[in-house]
Amino acid sequence: MSDSELSFLSECATRIGYQFRDLTLLRQALVHRSWQAENDDPQTNERFEFLGDAVLGWVIADVAFHRLSDMPEGKLTDLRRSVVNMHALAEIARQLGIGEFLFLGKGEDAGGGRDKSSILADALEALIGAVYLDGGAPAAYEMVKRLLADSVEEAIPFLEMFDAKTRLQELCARLSIGVPQYDIEGVGPDHERVFTATVLVDGLSYGSGEGRTKKAAEQIAAVGAYDALVEQHNA
Repeated sequence: MSDSELSFLSECATRIGYQFRDLTLLRQALVHRSWQAENDDPQTNERFEFLGDAVLGWVIADVAFHRLSDMPEGKLTDLRRSVVNMHALAEIARQLGIGEFLFLGKGEDAGGGRDKSSILADALEALIGAVYLDGGAPAAYEMVKRLLADSVEEAIPFLEMFDAKTRLQELCARLSIGVPQYDIEGVGPDHERVFTATVLVDGLSYGSGEGRTKKAAEQIAAVGAYDALVEQHNA
């Protein structure tokens, strides 16, 4: 490994807040399959991504379990899903500037790969896997907790929304007014895309909501529609 590459990787380690004993692990976490295809690199970051995904799920589950001691299993699952998803992970990777450190093939690089949500989210998971391999479970736990603790806290106030679509569907069935339909529109580039969802029941609009993902927008819209229908039907 050249001095320039060592310096490059050390800067990446500083960005993510973890100093590797074995920088080759960090390097592998940054190797996209497009780079391997063009440069005959022996490995990509895909195995590390697999490991990091499992570690990430474990840490967030542990944090949520102890943070919300009286929360039922379903809500804990909703919380984990809201924090551990492609868009949320990609945003953290952008904040860390991970894109500039990725080993990408020329075509992927030219096509904006350094800012693609899927590539960034996968890279962050791979980095978590690399930290786990280098420093063990305690190091990986602390990294995930440091990077995602704020996301967990931000999601908690919205936990009641996560089941809004189910509640709305049950209400519509009880009132015999048809099945809710969701009309969704998205605007903006991939990394800043905002979705607007409108709830239609029997052809009439009862609520709308905006979110960074389609699911989030639908849930917010369902909350408004539920309240509107309850008021309209005195349900």
